Amino acid sequence: MNMLRIILAVLLFGCSCSSETKETVNLKVSQKSLSFAVDGGTAKFNITAGNVPRVQSRASWCTIVAVANTVDNEYMVTVAAAENSGEARQTELSVVCDGQSNVVKVVQDGVQIPEVEEPADDSDKVFLGVDIPQRADTAPWQIAEKLGIGFNLGNQMDANNNGYADETCWGNSRATQTTFNKIKEAGFSSVRIPVTWLGHIGPAPEYEIDEAWLSRVVELVGYAEKAGLNAIVNMHHDGADSAHWLDIKNAALDPELHQTIIEQIEAMWTQIAEAMQDFGDFLILESFNEIQDGGWGWGQNLQDGGQQYKCLNEWNGAFVNAVRAVGGNNATRYLGISGYSANPNLTINHLQLPSGVPSENLLISVHCYDPYTYTLEAKHSEWGYTAMTSKKPSGDNEKDLLNVFKSLYDGYVSKGIPVYMGEFGCVNRSTVREQEFQRYYLKYYVKLAKKFGIPLFIWDNGARGAGKEKHAFIDHGTGEYCSDEAKAAIEALIDSYENDHTLGKIYRNAPYNN
Repeated sequence: MNMLRIILAVLLFGCSCSSETKETVNLKVSQKSLSFAVDGGTAKFNITAGNVPRVQSRASWCTIVAVANTVDNEYMVTVAAAENSGEARQTELSVVCDGQSNVVKVVQDGVQIPEVEEPADDSDKVFLGVDIPQRADTAPWQIAEKLGIGFNLGNQMDANNNGYADETCWGNSRATQTTFNKIKEAGFSSVRIPVTWLGHIGPAPEYEIDEAWLSRVVELVGYAEKAGLNAIVNMHHDGADSAHWLDIKNAALDPELHQTIIEQIEAMWTQIAEAMQDFGDFLILESFNEIQDGGWGWGQNLQDGGQQYKCLNEWNGAFVNAVRAVGGNNATRYLGISGYSANPNLTINHLQLPSGVPSENLLISVHCYDPYTYTLEAKHSEWGYTAMTSKKPSGDNEKDLLNVFKSLYDGYVSKGIPVYMGEFGCVNRSTVREQEFQRYYLKYYVKLAKKFGIPLFIWDNGARGAGKEKHAFIDHGTGEYCSDEAKAAIEALIDSYENDHTLGKIYRNAPYNN
């Protein structure tokens, strides 16, 4: 009897407990949809649930950042959407708890494609809003046709460590005849061979250049000739940031140092010209490269009353006089002279053609990597009017480049003075979309140059990969393309230079969405 009473008591206790079981909470969401702008961001919504709900996104661009319990049965969900570089998109969030489910729709705006009206008149004048020059039978246009589009064998003979120039010390292999043949086959008409002479110069007053180093430069020029390429040879890093003997900063302050530098310029260029005197007019000698005081045009040159500009003008005069005095083919050889930092504006405003010597067969050398935050530093990944605002340099990118070439045309070409773009370029990129913008930039750039009668040379330093200062397109040792992407970039710029497309057509075919 006692055992029966105990069993009955347990059953009664169990019945009383089950009657107090927690009531099921209906699953609810505070909103059925979330909206994001094209640049992405975060948004929040609330869930009512009996336990912690499981929230999942069905797209990788939309992620769940947090699910936080705020009060009893209430949870706050934080959702993040990535920046959208394509068309408008949408996905769903699934919310599940205690056998119940719900759905929240997520939508995000896409990139707005600018409407570019197809003009009735497709001429460049209509597109640019400025008069586009017509080719004339003058020296600038003849030089532009002769040099065409060229290739820089950069970080090669200009490479140097601890004051000593060496062809392979920056990672490139020795250049070969095959290298030059392949450059020609790629579609280039010319090659620029930057040369640093540091560590190969004897003492004053002869400043004798090491025979082996000079012979190697002559050999490379011979490779260019055999390949059917025009060639340019210069003095490259000897004046880098006023760190070496071409010290513009201190020469502007010290007349004696300035005169000593002039004597060395004359002695060295005499030797170089003598070694090159039998080469024909396919060879151009270029005085210097980007001479400046370390401020890249924003240094003491702005505060010294023009003294650095005066020094450089006299250095260029010494170069021309020394080469011309050698005679032979050097008496009429085309010579390139460079303005301060090779900057187009500083060159136009401050470079003076050497006095006392004929100005015939003198060329102006400038460089332009505008905008450098895109082309060199890769701080921006896109360029142009179709680029995402957050990923492009500020301003009207296409018009800014137009203004550079228009100023060079007005300052030189229109006056019968030839000018060439000794360096330009755009670093390699890692994604398909970024590579499309790189090709668009190159195509637009070279087409502008051709329209304004300015030949140009793309910079290749052999640095592989993508991002800052990665300019490897053609292997300097083999002449083969460094990658499929590099090949596509070179083919794009060669095609743009050679085809008869207008700038308007290139503009209208800028990258849009992927």
